[in-house]
Amino acid sequence: MSPESLIATARSTIQLQRDSVAALHERIGPSFVHACQLILASKGRVVVMGMGKSGHIANKIAATLSSTGTPAYFVHPAEASHGDIGMVTRDDVVLALSNSGTTPEVLALLPILKRKGVALIALTGNPASELATAATVNIDVSVEREACPLGLAPTTSTTAALVMGDAVAMALLEARGFTAEDFAFSHPGGNLGRRLLLKVADIMHRGATIPCVANTTPISKALLEITAKKLGMTTVVDYQGTICGVFTDGDLRRVLDRGLDIHATSVSDVMTGQFKSIMPGALASEAARIMQDYTVYSLVVMADGGELAGIITMHDLLQANVV
Repeated sequence: MSPESLIATARSTIQLQRDSVAALHERIGPSFVHACQLILASKGRVVVMGMGKSGHIANKIAATLSSTGTPAYFVHPAEASHGDIGMVTRDDVVLALSNSGTTPEVLALLPILKRKGVALIALTGNPASELATAATVNIDVSVEREACPLGLAPTTSTTAALVMGDAVAMALLEARGFTAEDFAFSHPGGNLGRRLLLKVADIMHRGATIPCVANTTPISKALLEITAKKLGMTTVVDYQGTICGVFTDGDLRRVLDRGLDIHATSVSDVMTGQFKSIMPGALASEAARIMQDYTVYSLVVMADGGELAGIITMHDLLQANVV
């Protein structure tokens, strides 16, 4: 094939896929609402089924539902006929995918699902099919034709089913009031989970690891504290132990530029009195945002009563994979 032919086929495929998805817009109506209501009213899980390519789509829909507040799992229809149907309970809702609506492995399960009294939602491309008519509710995901030039490989039909499954999942997410924090609890091992769940208190330096000097301390001794604690800064407190400023590497550079005597000058004379701070209960991602917005490397962590609670640095956030 020529480059032009390859490009033309690709563009035709994308156009057909786009048209099939656009056609779904007008089918969001009573059937869609009924399906969502069945799932919301269910005390069990959504059991998603499909054979072949529809099975791959069903597996993805189950994963999307589970991660957005609707517990779900995939059951292979062929395996269901050999014992796995026992996983389905009366409290569950079955979501079955079949473009033709005549998939034998799925149809074989209809009698037992009826006997169990399990609600059945069908996603089919044929509203008059046996699966569609036997279902509690059928959502029409029919397409004009497949993108496959042979009209054989499931392409636009699987895309339509996937998009409709996503539409159901997102509608349920909104209905349940599912939040970003809820999402993070479903993804604790991922970067998103860390960003949404990790608190400043989880990774900050505290206690003896906090660099701290009195406001009367000479700059030279403040430098020893900075070197010992290895955070590139030190907090400065008054005689009552209340933090009154910070002394950083940047402050040191300004001291040297001015030619001040680091042995005779108190750190309080050159410290930064207006420093950025954050609460221990704040999200670590919020600390990262403040550092990036104000171009600072570290933040003072202040407790509710205004006491010094810790220090958090950009290095801490990088180590925790927050940024």
